[in-house]
Amino acid sequence: MEKKLAKLKSMLAEISDLGAIAQLMGWDQQVNMPPGGAEARGTQQATLQRLIHIKSTNPELGKLLDDLKEYAKELDPDSDEAHLIKVAARDYERDIKVPPAFMAERAKVATLAQSAWEKARETDDFSLFQPHLEKVFDLAHQFVEFFAPYDHVYDPLLDIFEPGMKTEDVKRIFAALRPQQVELIRAISEQPQVDDSFLHQDFEEQKQWDFGVDVITKFGYDWNRGRQDKAVHPFTTGFSINDVRITTRIHEDYLPSGLFSTLHEGGHAIYAQGHAPELERTPLVGGASLAIHESQSRMYENLVGRSHDFWTYFYPKLQETFPEQLGNIDLETFYKGINKVEPSLIRVEADEATYNMHIMLRLELEIAVMENEIAVKDLPDAWNARMEEYLGITPPSNRDGVLQDVHWSSGSIGYFSTYALGNLVSAQLWEKINQDIPDLSSQIQNGEFGNLLTWLRTNIHRHGRKYEPQELVERVTGSQINAEPYMRYLKQKYGEIYGL
Repeated sequence: MEKKLAKLKSMLAEISDLGAIAQLMGWDQQVNMPPGGAEARGTQQATLQRLIHIKSTNPELGKLLDDLKEYAKELDPDSDEAHLIKVAARDYERDIKVPPAFMAERAKVATLAQSAWEKARETDDFSLFQPHLEKVFDLAHQFVEFFAPYDHVYDPLLDIFEPGMKTEDVKRIFAALRPQQVELIRAISEQPQVDDSFLHQDFEEQKQWDFGVDVITKFGYDWNRGRQDKAVHPFTTGFSINDVRITTRIHEDYLPSGLFSTLHEGGHAIYAQGHAPELERTPLVGGASLAIHESQSRMYENLVGRSHDFWTYFYPKLQETFPEQLGNIDLETFYKGINKVEPSLIRVEADEATYNMHIMLRLELEIAVMENEIAVKDLPDAWNARMEEYLGITPPSNRDGVLQDVHWSSGSIGYFSTYALGNLVSAQLWEKINQDIPDLSSQIQNGEFGNLLTWLRTNIHRHGRKYEPQELVERVTGSQINAEPYMRYLKQKYGEIYGL
């Protein structure tokens, strides 16, 4: 069986290598590729995805996995090898249901849709994106039928990003969360608003860039194994645990945008750099799920990066960087300003109290399209109506509405709920971290993040995909994903800021 396990690892390593090449081409498309290269890149990605899928569904691979299932029962159930066989078998059973030609078509459609989305967003013209988005959703409908019967049409899509989780699970979690967040937002709206006008000044781009680089370096991002570039929509991608790249976007007239994008993507990258080296070139490399990945990015962005402790250390440095803009703004005013609660148009710049409402809106629209209750052509109006209903504001343009996110163009239907789930997981983990590191607050006030990183490396990062998300969260915190720790966090934080 040892020879068969070695053969399995060899075959899986080739698939991993090809996947990394596909990721590299995707990174290049968003960072370096000239606009005219979209069609050729789509064809290249289609070819590569077809080859990956052929290798991923090779009957020899299936035979090896069948032979090794009994062997896995003899192994330590918590060993890397036992989990490798389990996860590889799960991936194989999913992949063999999908034809290679479909994977090639989906890759080509997504590449062209990405280019069309960028043009549509730039010109504020949804009609340029609509036919591409219709193809994306048409392929999503085709995809789910490969997995029939299912409990809900959205389940196969959600399972790509949140293994083992069902649509009803997410609806239940959100149903418990929504009324509490609505009540908190209402209570805040009745209090005097904090001032954040000082954040809307001219902040030199390079200085913003350098400050963000300094912060995530202290967090533990390894620049020998990473880099940062600019992109229309910030993202993180990795081709190895030793090559994990981030992107950001900076607005010179609004300080938080670039800074918190860098912190957010830095959190993703630190997670990806932290997988155990022995998992390299296996299916166990990667996040346990997108919610777990988001828990890391949102933790560094918000629970650390928007905390009073964090700015106790970093604010004097920021004032030195921008003395004209912030020299006369005290720490308390700045802290309240970056945590201002106000319904806003753009998800990535939304405050913590309103952020999840953006996610619920997107989730509901995706489900409605998949259930054929809303047509793609009607998404702009449906988006605007829900924005008015949930946040009391209407986007003045599609650029600030239905066109603001990159996910649909990349074919990532089923992704959005992971952002809100990640918020919940971040707070659950944060409570446990503070129990295990009682003086974490003072450490952060002194710019010390080593113990935090060590805890995350040990309990979350190193495991990669060994555990399903609910299993990992319960293993670490003692309970599955739930809304209560996050609401405790929000109520305490904003209770202090707004005097609730």
